[in-house]
Amino acid sequence: MDGIGRALVVAGVIILVIGLALMFAERVPFVGRLPGDISLRGDGWTVYAPIATSIVVSLVLTGALSLFAWLARR
Repeated sequence: MDGIGRALVVAGVIILVIGLALMFAERVPFVGRLPGDISLRGDGWTVYAPIATSIVVSLVLTGALSLFAWLARR
């Protein structure tokens, strides 16, 4: 039961961090407006594909989780 409790706490912290990031995302410059983000607009519709932003977020999360795993092994 101890392992399940820890996993739930970690999942809760991750959800909290993601929620805070979404709340403050509009105040961070260049998030969602990087070169490589595609935005198509038409009459009454918009398609937005944040390709470059997704790559940057992926790299940052990979680095952070790798650092966390490395520190956990020590």
